[in-house]
Amino acid sequence: MTDAVIASPIIEYPESDGKPVGETDVHRREILHTIETLERHFRDAPDIYVSGNLMFYYEEGNPAAVVSPDVFVVKGVRKGLRRTYKLWEEGVAPCVVIEMTSRSTRLEDKGNKRALYALLGVREYFLFDPLGEYLKPPLQGFTLVDGEYAALPFESDGGIISRELGLKLYRDETVLRLFDLASGREVVRTEDLSDVLQQTLARVQQAEEQARLTAEQARLAAEQARLAAEQAQREADARRRAEEQAQREADARRRAEAEIERLRAELQRLRGDV
Repeated sequence: MTDAVIASPIIEYPESDGKPVGETDVHRREILHTIETLERHFRDAPDIYVSGNLMFYYEEGNPAAVVSPDVFVVKGVRKGLRRTYKLWEEGVAPCVVIEMTSRSTRLEDKGNKRALYALLGVREYFLFDPLGEYLKPPLQGFTLVDGEYAALPFESDGGIISRELGLKLYRDETVLRLFDLASGREVVRTEDLSDVLQQTLARVQQAEEQARLTAEQARLAAEQARLAAEQAQREADARRRAEEQAQREADARRRAEAEIERLRAELQRLRGDV
């Protein structure tokens, strides 16, 4: 009698928890635009993965061990689309998590999630309350120290520096903005790109028009210089011709005077002979 082979049960890891992306339009906008802005900022870094509102499973074989960060960044993994993020397959936990806290999530964001992210080794954790209703101050950041989170200091402008991202995060009313520490410039949000592109296009068109005017002015100046040079040459030629004519006339006068003197002398000689 052969032993029956018992197949291991197939464990399913759902791709959605059925919850909305954000509690309000403001929260949903911030989640989506922050993800898109970070993706664009790190687009040239092949080993930085940006995502959010994705099922993040952190314990193999236990589909209940799951969390769905609003925004998270992972270093040391390939880019690419994922249906879920499984820690045991990727081998790397997020280095930064950003939660857009709201009425329904504020207790979990400050409690269970904070403890879980610390346990998983998420090095920086940020909370942002776009409406400024529950979190005081509305933007807070934490860094992992000896397995627990310590508050990150505020800059003079109210922003918070993320060493992991190389960015400064700061609140602009209901908007979370990012400032690139390396370039010293603000990271343009996706929703602001059209305005920036239009401003850039206007500057390019203005620069092109200025270049055209400069080139036209240079052409006119060159034409004026050419005409002036031609006029100067004509005047020089006229002076040369006048000088040559004067010289010819002087030579002719000298010859005429010499001939007159010769004739006078000849006449005088003839009279003397008579």
